[in-house]
Amino acid sequence: MLNELHIENIAVIEKADIEFDSGLNVLTGETGAGKSIIIDSIGSVLGSRVSRELVRRGAEKGRVTAVFGLTSLCEDWLRDNDIEYDDELIIQRRISADGKSSCRVCGEPVTASQLKDLAGLLVDIHGQNDGRQLMDEHRHIDYLDSFGNFQQDLDAYKAEYSKYTALKKEMSKLSMDEIEKERLSETLKYQIAELERAELKSGEKESITARRDLLRNSEKLTESLDIAYEALYGGDENAVSLAQNAGYFASKAADIAPELEEAAKNISSAVFSLSDAAELIRDFRDSLDFSPQEYDQLETRISLLNRLERKYNRDDEALIEYLDECRKKLDDIQYADERLVKLQKEISAQSIVCRKAGEHLSCKRKEAGEGLQKRIEDELKQLNMPSVRFMVDFQPVENEAGFDSKGIDSVSFLMSANAGENPGKISKIASGGELSRIMLAMKNVFAENDPVATMIFDEIDTGVSGIAAQRVGEKLYTVSTGKQVLCVTHLPQIAAIADSHYLIKKEERDGRTYTDVKKLSREGRQMELARLHGGDNITDITIMSAEQQLESADKFKKSYSGVKK
Repeated sequence: MLNELHIENIAVIEKADIEFDSGLNVLTGETGAGKSIIIDSIGSVLGSRVSRELVRRGAEKGRVTAVFGLTSLCEDWLRDNDIEYDDELIIQRRISADGKSSCRVCGEPVTASQLKDLAGLLVDIHGQNDGRQLMDEHRHIDYLDSFGNFQQDLDAYKAEYSKYTALKKEMSKLSMDEIEKERLSETLKYQIAELERAELKSGEKESITARRDLLRNSEKLTESLDIAYEALYGGDENAVSLAQNAGYFASKAADIAPELEEAAKNISSAVFSLSDAAELIRDFRDSLDFSPQEYDQLETRISLLNRLERKYNRDDEALIEYLDECRKKLDDIQYADERLVKLQKEISAQSIVCRKAGEHLSCKRKEAGEGLQKRIEDELKQLNMPSVRFMVDFQPVENEAGFDSKGIDSVSFLMSANAGENPGKISKIASGGELSRIMLAMKNVFAENDPVATMIFDEIDTGVSGIAAQRVGEKLYTVSTGKQVLCVTHLPQIAAIADSHYLIKKEERDGRTYTDVKKLSREGRQMELARLHGGDNITDITIMSAEQQLESADKFKKSYSGVKK
């Protein structure tokens, strides 16, 4: 769970240190006080996109540090990413005034992408736009799949569908009109003929360029070889004969002074080395056969290779590969009709496989749909929607194939909020408060199989009031018996049932705006609940009413049979 949060120079928050508890943590405060900044700060430290506007005006950089308790999944992630850790998971995000940011986990730098992967193991944030996402029917099938326990079946279907799309893409490439086919064929034939005439050979350009450079310097090379050979082996006073004489006399001296034997051996070895070098130079000199015709031929060949490299924007090695590609493309076109017939059979066969896998997946979904319907209805009845009907509607995919990337099903959630009404699309029936409660119900159901230890709700109370608000608060409390819950709210019914209550307060000092975060005592909670009820008009009656609300919340907690983690 999230144990500590340190915020520095983020928006109107100059500095804040918050220690969160297990259970239900509630954040309240006036509109604009900075409650959402707390949530945005948590989002930023978990890899959300940030901008320079997040940094407090006049500061060089902002910083958010979060300290989490370790779980087995987090430890696995840390080991997979070669990050050393102790008994806590410390994440830090720095944002500079120019918009650049850096991320560290347990002191080690990580990318924002890595941070998002880790965040998925730590926190589930329910933002104010999640209700709007619920109205997007394209997402409903994903909600259902996340509820069902059939990931293996999903993966199996996706694998078969991937094969189907690969065949379709290949068929699309081959299915061109006759004019286009003829044009491409002529182009390929011309390129193949041109490259075949060149008789390209691997490594040829490098070798002939070296030979050309040798010929270009033939006079200097011959002169140098002649001089070197003359010095080594020509005339009476050459290096080899001088070394032989030196070796002879050194051997004589070694007979008298044994310590000179090493010198005599070295001279003898040098004689052999000099003789070998002389023979090598002589043989190389004799092998030289320079002619102006050869030089011209090499220059012409190099010029051709250079022209082809420029034309096709490839080096000589890549030109050989390109020639093979052209031949294959031409073969594909020339035998396209045959391949198309074969592909059509393969696509038909793969369609059957996809539909079969889709039907198996659909059975799993419909079974999960029945369970989801019952669970959501039960949850919504607890949230003061006693007459609600929730349905998972299945329709066949409407396309030629009868399936798409997600299967053979088109899934949408339908609901009826009032008795006697037919279920309809959530987007057309649900009010803002009903959307909030439906999303809370779904979050609670999905959380049972979710390893994430912390859930954050940013104004889940939108459009909710009265008894419904009290039921939402009770539901948040029941969720918090298994997970840590952080909730931003404006409602006293929700704030009253919190285990820990934090007041976000904004004030001006020396012409600057500052936001402070304070954990409230029992007396402080009374005053804050009184403010939530009556605004500035706080009286003994509103304070007494706030205390009664706290006592009522305490009774609910005692009566609830859940056990806090």
